[in-house]
Amino acid sequence: MQALTRDDLMSLELYAERRADFRARVMAHKEHRRVPVGAHATLYFEDRLTMQYQVQEMLRAERIFEAAGIQEELDAYNPLIPDGNNWKATFMVEIEDADERRDALARLIGIEDRIWLRAGNGDRVYAVADEDLERQNDEKTSSVHFVRFQLADASIAAVKAGAPIRVGIDHPEYTFEADLDEAQRAALAADLD
Repeated sequence: MQALTRDDLMSLELYAERRADFRARVMAHKEHRRVPVGAHATLYFEDRLTMQYQVQEMLRAERIFEAAGIQEELDAYNPLIPDGNNWKATFMVEIEDADERRDALARLIGIEDRIWLRAGNGDRVYAVADEDLERQNDEKTSSVHFVRFQLADASIAAVKAGAPIRVGIDHPEYTFEADLDEAQRAALAADLD
């Protein structure tokens, strides 16, 4: 997928006029890109449209209209657009109660490195996490991680041929695995060249 440029963005004024319709389109698009991974974790698979929406929302919230500021936002979000041979996602540990979440994040150190996907009967592809910056320390992991699943040619071919995609986590404190439904599988297949 191509990176976003300033030409792909609406001005603040135009975005204000079109925001409701654009937001509805993006939310419908995101519906099949959300993959629950057990009861307390979710992968939100990103693509060019989800990142365009994120950039537009940041420009709106921060009232950014100068070229340098716009480019800064593009530079921050373009790395989350898949390259055609990988999937990129935001991984979130989602526990509402603050005390329970704090305790869980202390037990889940390293969970971001134990997330995997598998196309058909192929090998597990483990996430490469947080390439932009470290999001954990010796006491806890973060509730948000940015991950990349780099796919081998055989996995890409399997997905394009309609193979099922299985997702899982094999952390000692959190294990789960399940197949993506057909709508999720199709959404991810569309990200591959």
